[in-house]
Amino acid sequence: MKRNRAYHLRRFFLHLLVMTPLYMILLGLIFFVVGNEIKTSKLQAKIFTRIASKLTYRNEAGKSNSICFPAAGPFDLRMGYSQIPEWVSMLEKRYEVKLQARFSPLLLELTQWGLFPPYHEKTQVGLNVSDCSGEKIFEASYPQRVYKSFDSIPSHVVNALLYIENRELLDNRYPWKNPAVDWGRLGRSVIDLGLSIVDEGHKKIGGSTLATQLEKYRHSPEGVTGSVVEKLRQMVSASLRSYMDGPWTLNTRKRIVLDYINSIPLAAAAGYGEVNGLGDGLWAWFGADFDEVNSLLGAGKENIGSGDLGKTALAYRQMLSLFLAHRRPSAYLITERSSLHELADSYLKLMADDGFISTELRDAALQVRPVFRKDRQFNYPSSSNRWKAVNLLRTKLLSTLDVPNFYMLDRLDLSTQSTIRMDIQEEVTEVFKNLKRPDVAYAAGLRSHYLLETGDPSNLIYSFSLYESGKSANYLRVQTNNYDGPFNIDESMKLDLGSTAKFRTLVNYLEIIADLHNRYSEVSRAVLDIQTDLIRKDGDRLTLWALEYLSNSPDKGLRPMLEAAVDRTYSASPAESFFTAGGLHTFHNFHKTDDTRIMTVREAFRNSVNLVFIRLMRDIANHYMFQAVGLNPAHLEFMEEAERRQYLMKFADREGKTFLNRFYQKYANKKPEEAFDRLVSGIQNNPARLAAVYRFVKSSDGIEKFSDFITDRLPNSTLSPETLYHLYEKYGPDSFSLADRGYIARIHPLELWVVRYKYSHPDAGLTEFIGASAKERQEVYKWLFKTRYKGAQIRRIRTILELESFQVIHKEWKKLGYPFDFLVPSYATSIGSSADRPHALADLIGIIVNDGVKYPVIRFERLHFAKDTPYETILEPDPSSGERVLPAEVAKVVKGLLLDVVQAGTARRVANVLLDNDGKAIDVGGKTGTGDNRYKTFGAGAQLIGSKVVSRTAVFVFLIGDRFYGVLTAYVAGEEAERYSFTSALPVQVLKILWPKIKPLITG
Repeated sequence: MKRNRAYHLRRFFLHLLVMTPLYMILLGLIFFVVGNEIKTSKLQAKIFTRIASKLTYRNEAGKSNSICFPAAGPFDLRMGYSQIPEWVSMLEKRYEVKLQARFSPLLLELTQWGLFPPYHEKTQVGLNVSDCSGEKIFEASYPQRVYKSFDSIPSHVVNALLYIENRELLDNRYPWKNPAVDWGRLGRSVIDLGLSIVDEGHKKIGGSTLATQLEKYRHSPEGVTGSVVEKLRQMVSASLRSYMDGPWTLNTRKRIVLDYINSIPLAAAAGYGEVNGLGDGLWAWFGADFDEVNSLLGAGKENIGSGDLGKTALAYRQMLSLFLAHRRPSAYLITERSSLHELADSYLKLMADDGFISTELRDAALQVRPVFRKDRQFNYPSSSNRWKAVNLLRTKLLSTLDVPNFYMLDRLDLSTQSTIRMDIQEEVTEVFKNLKRPDVAYAAGLRSHYLLETGDPSNLIYSFSLYESGKSANYLRVQTNNYDGPFNIDESMKLDLGSTAKFRTLVNYLEIIADLHNRYSEVSRAVLDIQTDLIRKDGDRLTLWALEYLSNSPDKGLRPMLEAAVDRTYSASPAESFFTAGGLHTFHNFHKTDDTRIMTVREAFRNSVNLVFIRLMRDIANHYMFQAVGLNPAHLEFMEEAERRQYLMKFADREGKTFLNRFYQKYANKKPEEAFDRLVSGIQNNPARLAAVYRFVKSSDGIEKFSDFITDRLPNSTLSPETLYHLYEKYGPDSFSLADRGYIARIHPLELWVVRYKYSHPDAGLTEFIGASAKERQEVYKWLFKTRYKGAQIRRIRTILELESFQVIHKEWKKLGYPFDFLVPSYATSIGSSADRPHALADLIGIIVNDGVKYPVIRFERLHFAKDTPYETILEPDPSSGERVLPAEVAKVVKGLLLDVVQAGTARRVANVLLDNDGKAIDVGGKTGTGDNRYKTFGAGAQLIGSKVVSRTAVFVFLIGDRFYGVLTAYVAGEEAERYSFTSALPVQVLKILWPKIKPLITG
């Protein structure tokens, strides 16, 4: 045993004696290879170059199924790369993906693992907008001040950065050097990390190179290194990016320096926002001129102190301070500026000691302190005619992409081609600006009756939109106004547009006739006679007329029936009082000469006669009432009790659930306060109505909140505290039944209940609403069965049925683009009491131009995201077939009536005036409207105690030829509106003035 042990021991020492030199040689070789690799990165260059060569992408037509968008990197979010999938999804109903990048298989796999794709990233991006011809009309670039190339950077700027961050980065002795890893710095950071675990007070240094810092603040979540895994991701991604152009990296390293200087994050400055890059940092934090700083720092010169040493020293210190501030930008640039000055002092001394700067520059720089600027604001030029279109387009992009503000929009990597014809846009804007000058307005013939006979032209706002109908879309060509600001009057205001409501009423009327034709045109004469007798008894005049027409007319085609329908006659007399909106109302015509006449719908539309359309709206409302309960409510008075009760039970059971469902859908996506605001926005500003609603919905609120609500809604009222208290008590939650409260407020009682229920059950679904409302649905209609006061009962039934008929009318109007969520339930809606928007009227006439087909309105012909990146995506309008919303015959008849308005009616000023290039008159049609919007103040008992004009509006919605349509609005707001007497003749006359400017587009 001992001899064996000695034997093995001798063999071990012999082996050790023989092999140790070999082990030392091998170990030395390993150290040599590793050391050489650390110095030269030759092996890394081969590996990463080979991998990077396979990390490619290409662009192909259509939507990509091999693409991976970035998650949450600051630059990816700022430039919009992360949001592209969401935007594509949002826009898929109107746009299609024409082109998108495709990742190579390996690139797709690695990015799905979490690596950042290697490509030449942009340091300067921003929103670009061009007009329909491709002419650039807006360009935002962030950062705004950048170096275009490495050679344009003063060498002393580069040297200062490298001294602070990575002194050997540009060492040209090692052409394969991996700039993503500084092994010495990384090793020290690992040691420091270990020591900090033992000693919490031990100071750590970062191990990041400029290359990994770029990856971090561009692509890592929130721009920070949150874990060791995140650090590895940065290093590998930076390495792949470094070798994407091949194994030699000197040019890549120069590009890293260039990109870093141009994009370094420097906190956010008040009045400016996020600051990136040295150039913008100098301007935003110190108010320094970028070009002047570069001149002082001597781009291309060695001796930077040869000029004004004081200015040079300040510029150098400003530059140095910003590079140092990157370590803790918010602290050093905002809250701890004295610490930044101390840090800069220490670096100036070290740099002079190491020979990086002269002692003269050091001493001069130590004597100055950069002064942080207090005022900084970037303002776009807002006075140019071009800027008006740009603002309108940018505003539309905000809503299209659901971007919160211009600040974020302008920093997206997005190029758009709009549909705007910019040359004409600018000329129209210039005309509008000039028309504010009295001398120009009067010279243009606007100082006459119905125009600007009174009032100051300088206070008048003109707004104009012109669209072109294409094969599968309508294209906005001009949209402008002379309002001093970005507000879009056509699309953003709720305006009283007067008689243009007759346009919607006429279309609604002809839709009903078309529906009746579809229902009865194939029915036999015998059945028609039976139906006629039934309808004659119940009083639905529109259905009765349709049945009689189809019974007696030899031509039962739709077009002849529609033409006959517009030749039906009505009285224009204002002598009748109309029971509508819960009370008796009278109406007046614009021209008293019409008062004694009986005229056709065609003539009334041509000359905009109010009383004919009031009576037509009554027939429309009664028609929908008949559809709801099977009879004219006026005939309830003459029914036997049992028969009337049967009708009422049928009505109550069906309508309760129907309207609960409708009101649930109306408020489904609203928070309780939003639902309440929407509810009261449809109520007349009457103390009793407001009190009835508030005390029911917000029954627990005290007198103070109630009083604040009433005074907010009635700012000019004279209601005393005593009166407010009386209202508070009178309309308390237990003072009236739900049905009575709805009657007082002129709101369907179930709508009131739905809004109140949302306060206690904000997340309830429809099933819960229906289940919880069983008692209320019975209560709402219980009063219908009481017979003590038959007259009051009939009036209430009529009011409720009228509310419901206007719900149906609203649905029909909404289908054709009506912009608001409710109509005033009154015959006066036919003459403008429910308001409108100019662009919505343009949408309606666009449907007429397109023979009843609704096409989307396109403002952008192309949205080009992330050009020259792996995320490149191009969206263009989807060639849609459109949606038929009107029978073609209805559209053709309406178009004929619109042409008649111009040839012989209220818009005849423009008849035979718009001539083509051969001198031939172009067909023009349209509808005019004048709105005199008054603020009415009511006292106790709903008594009108005050009325004043708050705005005046005149509008002309028009079509020109077969392809073009639009709307022109004149508007004046405020107390001075009372001084004006213009009518819709004004926008018609202004269209004549605009014709020479828009003719090149129309005649093309």
